[in-house]
Amino acid sequence: MEGDHRVWPPGEPWNPTLRRTAERSWEALPPSARIHGTPADPGITRRIGGRRWKRRIGAVFALMVASGLVAGAVVLVLRLARPEPVSGQVVDSLAGVTIALPPGWERGAVPPVTGFTSVVRSGSALVMARPLEQVADAKQAVFDASELYSRLLLKGDRVTIVEDRATPQGHTRALRAEYQDVVNRPAYLRVTLLTRPTGGVLLVGLLQPEDPAARQALDTLMTSVR
Repeated sequence: MEGDHRVWPPGEPWNPTLRRTAERSWEALPPSARIHGTPADPGITRRIGGRRWKRRIGAVFALMVASGLVAGAVVLVLRLARPEPVSGQVVDSLAGVTIALPPGWERGAVPPVTGFTSVVRSGSALVMARPLEQVADAKQAVFDASELYSRLLLKGDRVTIVEDRATPQGHTRALRAEYQDVVNRPAYLRVTLLTRPTGGVLLVGLLQPEDPAARQALDTLMTSVR
């Protein structure tokens, strides 16, 4: 064709029919296609993009599910590691008593003194319970227990008897310890024995530092134990 200055690749077989078809196809392309090449089928891009978005959405969903499972496991472990305080009362089946919990009191994890089967706390105050065998003399048993725990827990330079009396269920004795140093403030100890047909229950309450409101709250709680 005259005026055709296009150079065909060397070695390519000359075929007039194929050449005319190529020329028509070339002329039918827009200028941008002649420069940048034939545009790709947009449907292919949509299909590829769709698969990409599906994969991304699937990955995000899997991550959300995994995160939810991990968060649930963490919450479960934390709840198991630190049980929520039981409000209202504490039932000590070993000692056979029920301790009512006023506002501000909660069940303790482990009694700090060996032999006790339950403990409740409120700030610097605590009450422990333990079962005993049948007690012949409640007053003497309370005296012995108060002397023992006074030496173990109070260790005061001066210990005075605040109360020592019989109760409808047994006997109770309260002590107040004072210290010569200026660091330790006075401490308060109450020992109560509940007598039962099948045995006794020993209650030990400790408060340090002592103050009238906390002391009254401790005495009230120990009196309410059944």
